[in-house]
Amino acid sequence: MKRVMGLDIGGKRIGIAFSDPLGFTAQGHSVYARRQQEEDIQYLADLAKEREVSRIVFGLPRNMNGTEGPQAEKVRAFAESVSEALPDITIAFWDERLTTVAAHRVMLEADMSRGKRKKKVDQLAAVLILQGYLDHLQIRM
Repeated sequence: MKRVMGLDIGGKRIGIAFSDPLGFTAQGHSVYARRQQEEDIQYLADLAKEREVSRIVFGLPRNMNGTEGPQAEKVRAFAESVSEALPDITIAFWDERLTTVAAHRVMLEADMSRGKRKKKVDQLAAVLILQGYLDHLQIRM
């Protein structure tokens, strides 16, 4: 199995995580500061090729009642553009409800300073999204 890339898409930043080659664990990679959409897609495409990614999992923001709002539509549209740039890579979505809250909680428990939390929250959210997805795949096997 090739690596899986997990993304937490925000308006200003994208949290990025990757699986290990066997697809068991998610590790944080970075937080990308968004620019123009074409640049964002090219950056992610280059990273996916460099890391030999076979699948990209996008965190899908849902409302607490499970419905999708305007932000989910934006993520789906962005994922569609990424898919067009990387036609050989499978695109998937994972419910990201409360991942940012969980990421903040983990960092607070680790006694991380507010400044460091702000820089890392999107990356940790991407790890939580990807790990949830990977765990789901393992359960299904």
